[in-house]
Amino acid sequence: MGTASSSDESLSARGLRCAIVAARYNGPIVAGLLEGATAAWHRHGGDPAALRIEHVPGAFELPLAAQRFARAGGWDAVVALGCVIRGDTAHFDFVAGECARGLMRVSLDTGVPVSFGVLTVDTQAQAEERAAPARLDKGGEAMATALAMVRLLRRIAAP
Repeated sequence: MGTASSSDESLSARGLRCAIVAARYNGPIVAGLLEGATAAWHRHGGDPAALRIEHVPGAFELPLAAQRFARAGGWDAVVALGCVIRGDTAHFDFVAGECARGLMRVSLDTGVPVSFGVLTVDTQAQAEERAAPARLDKGGEAMATALAMVRLLRRIAAP
């Protein structure tokens, strides 16, 4: 997705409203994801006034916030941003797995695309590389995925 041009209509943000829910936990990493996602929104023609950013404590809380946006109406997509770094306990598995499961459920239950921009990595270095807009730009990729899904669902719904 990262190689698609901003002129690609399937990635156009024009006329769309998008919510980003971002975890505060692992804040510096999530800040990079958020920078990449907002830059992608603007690069694809999104109106700054049509982008809303809210923060939650951690990745585990992302599904509930995404659900509220999806059910509120008026939002074309939700982008969930967070970072879970594997540690020495099973905590990683519970948080990462339930976050992913919850976000998928929100998308399927509401029909609103929820993009999974949650890094699930083994090390801090992996997180930094993936979050950096100048490197792997997973935040920008999450936004591009959300835009592509909105446009796809609209094409499917059109007679």
